[in-house]
Amino acid sequence: MKKTIVLGITGGIAAFKSAQLASNLVKRGHDVHVIMTKSATEFIQPLTFETLTHNRVSVDTFDRNYKYDVNHIALAQRADVFVVAPASANSIAKFAHGLADDMLSTTFLAATCPKLIAPAMNTGMLENPITQRNIQICVDSNIKFIESGNGYLACGDVGKGRLADIEAIEDAIESLLVLEKPLTGKKVVVTAGPTVEALDPVRFITNHSSGKMGYAVAKAARNLGAEVTLITGPVSLREPVGLKVIKVKSAQEMFEAVDGLANEYDILVKSAAVADYRAKEVAQQKLKKSGETSLNVEFVVNHDILAHMGARKQAHQVICGFAMETENLAENALGKLERKQVDLMVANSLTEESAGFNVDTNKVTLFTPEGTCQLDVMSKEALGYEIMDRLINLLKEKK
Repeated sequence: MKKTIVLGITGGIAAFKSAQLASNLVKRGHDVHVIMTKSATEFIQPLTFETLTHNRVSVDTFDRNYKYDVNHIALAQRADVFVVAPASANSIAKFAHGLADDMLSTTFLAATCPKLIAPAMNTGMLENPITQRNIQICVDSNIKFIESGNGYLACGDVGKGRLADIEAIEDAIESLLVLEKPLTGKKVVVTAGPTVEALDPVRFITNHSSGKMGYAVAKAARNLGAEVTLITGPVSLREPVGLKVIKVKSAQEMFEAVDGLANEYDILVKSAAVADYRAKEVAQQKLKKSGETSLNVEFVVNHDILAHMGARKQAHQVICGFAMETENLAENALGKLERKQVDLMVANSLTEESAGFNVDTNKVTLFTPEGTCQLDVMSKEALGYEIMDRLINLLKEKK
């Protein structure tokens, strides 16, 4: 859904990174309006953002070469989210104390929408007690912050103060765009990605799971207000902001992580592709090639995490499982739904176009004890919300 996002840019070398942020937000279908401080225009020209957003950039509060309205009030009223990235120490000080002496600070003060600040400055400036106090004042006023990164800074120092990754800022913006929070006060546990089962210190067996579906579900739950714990196998995805992440490798590690949270969740989404088997014995040294034409490895079965959690399910809890099949999808999914005592089974076929591993879309069928619902192909992000919507309804029925 198209939203209006006001992007404030203050003076600092990180201002050039905001061009990518503006471009990405436009590609997501949002209407992006940029406000720059005069200092910011010393680092990057307004024309860059006007080209990317197709909207005029605001710098001067008293610009007479623009359509007639009180521009800072008009932008403040239209904004669905107001993000300042990068935010300098000076701008944060203004926001904290309600100073409004330029277009950005005036509009920011007038806006009533959710606000996000991404600081970027020298380490000493960021860690200065005055700056930290100003940040806390903003936080106490319900302004969200995304933490600065560590690394080499433009001034030559090494430490905290880098602008957060653009993807992390986008992630935080996404969470603020969802205003309804039906999962507030609820705890959600999501498993994602593959597991890795060692054969020796060098080799292992795994599967093709990218973790994209599980991560999309976890972010949807977070955006809907839940306290989310994401238990993830090894993936190449960026860690989502605003939730707890537990990293595991083997099926046994994932079992222990999930089992340890058995009494703490309201909703469990078990989307990880967990290995069914592991090597009975892991070689302590690298397995050397011999003159033999074959290698025999004895495997033993891993814990069935979903069945274990289904058997332990409490009256107020809802559990969702995933089933990827290559044949007899409905029969296999319904069988798993019943055997593993879960409330919702999300099933897809590896043979379906746009529904396999490592893609950004999925086509699934939802199975519950009450019936079946086949969904069209959609992005995994959109499907994450569809799944959470079903689980929210199931949670209400439990009550």
